Amino acid sequence: MTDFLYFRYMKCLPNSIQPELNQGEQNDALKKGSLPNDLIDFASNDYLGFSQSEILFKVTDEYLVKNKCIEKAATGSLFLSGNRSLFEETEGFVANFHQTETALLFNSGRDATIGFFSAVPQEGDLILYDELCNASIRDGLQRSDAISLKFDHNDFEAVEKLILRNPKTIIYIVTESVFSMDGDCPNLEELVRISDKQHCYLVVDEAHALGVFGLKGEGFVQMLGLQDSIFARIMTFESALGCTGAAIVGSVNLRDCVVNFAQSFKYTTGLSLRSVATILIAYQHLEKEQQTIAQLRENIIHFRQEKNLLGLKALFVHGKSAIHSAIIPGNENVTSISQKLQEKGFDLKAILSPSVPEGQERIRFCLHSYNSKEEISEVLRLLSVFIFSSQI
Repeated sequence: MTDFLYFRYMKCLPNSIQPELNQGEQNDALKKGSLPNDLIDFASNDYLGFSQSEILFKVTDEYLVKNKCIEKAATGSLFLSGNRSLFEETEGFVANFHQTETALLFNSGRDATIGFFSAVPQEGDLILYDELCNASIRDGLQRSDAISLKFDHNDFEAVEKLILRNPKTIIYIVTESVFSMDGDCPNLEELVRISDKQHCYLVVDEAHALGVFGLKGEGFVQMLGLQDSIFARIMTFESALGCTGAAIVGSVNLRDCVVNFAQSFKYTTGLSLRSVATILIAYQHLEKEQQTIAQLRENIIHFRQEKNLLGLKALFVHGKSAIHSAIIPGNENVTSISQKLQEKGFDLKAILSPSVPEGQERIRFCLHSYNSKEEISEVLRLLSVFIFSSQI
């Protein structure tokens, strides 16, 4: 192969994938990656500002020095090389915080989700999952030996019908406490009633509820006092806690099953000591940072009041979390409005099809404790101007 042909070959993608990129570009749905900016943050999942906290960085450093933890990268699978005292301390704190028997740390929410579904549901079991469950859950379902069936979003009558059609079957019901694209919450109390009545195993992803719901940010499940009725919760730290990692919380038996059979735990290099220390310090900080959590809740209330006053209520998916999605159909239309908001100094991202169904394109607002009420009022005022002027 000549140098010229080799260069050309290495720069070109295979014919099987290039048309997908071309189609995405034609539909204005091709992502080019994000660059750092100094815009007002309404896009990140850093709900409590922990990822920016110099106090957390400082306390983590002090903890590592005090406990003589050598700061180095992880050295291998915890399943093969064994646990460390820092892991045990952190998992114990997380378990106590979430009022459950055990917690098992993973490198990410995706690893935890895949680990659970690949290890626990068995061949012949049935998994019922909400149609709006996130991509990590869907990836996990694909790796499970169990059969999986989706039900319409928050349609629990459909859940009961599916259960009754499958008698004498071990059934898992899977949902999110806050859905990542819509920001709404299920009627979890009703879902618990169904799972108890039908002897099902309820699994809840709390990625976007941690730090937002509950007196100390424990999550939606504990806010409702339902922790003893949930078979497994997946707590992801990459949002409100601003650090890498996740945990599956539940019973000792559940932990033993996942440790022994989850490949994403057994054959994956564990978190570094710094990462684990950061998780521990973030949880300790969360336990006493009620003022920050209260400020986030005030901002959520203010956002909802302002959008109603501006006549935008019909535009938004109903929800009381930190995520609020304004449905603006059409990739070109929603991209245009998000770009106008960015030009005015606000970091907001358009969510395009096919990431969401066609006609459900949206601008996704993420609220934070550090957003001011003036910023919230102004960004919604601008949204109202751009929306209503485009309809004239």
